[in-house]
Amino acid sequence: MIVENVLPENYAEMLNVWENSVRATHDFITEEDIEFFKPIIMQQAFPAVTLRCVKSAAGSILGFVGSHDVKVEMLFISNEARGKGIGKLLLQYAIEQFGISKVDVNEQNPQAVGFYQHMGFKVASRSPLDDMGKPFPILHMTL
Repeated sequence: MIVENVLPENYAEMLNVWENSVRATHDFITEEDIEFFKPIIMQQAFPAVTLRCVKSAAGSILGFVGSHDVKVEMLFISNEARGKGIGKLLLQYAIEQFGISKVDVNEQNPQAVGFYQHMGFKVASRSPLDDMGKPFPILHMTL
């Protein structure tokens, strides 16, 4: 598996990966929340970060990481590709290539919290609301 650059033409496919991943791992997010976040991710989040992805042999995106400065802003893996080392590969790439040392994680997503802890991140602080003011507690983690 190799880490590849992402082009704006990939955004729609990446949004599908995001939605697939969220539905599999974020059971606290409602259908209304998903619909609320989709245009924000497409129009604001993707263009604002440095994106890299991993594709299948057939060329479909299996997962992606988005970073800004020294922070992972998004890391999503399609449910079918989870557990195959793609998240670890993308995170290690971001740490090595972009100097990543911070990530915010939904406290209600224990799989993600555990993954980042396994990768060496520690909880530095906690916010009761996410960046959009929604009641999704966020753990601010650092290497």
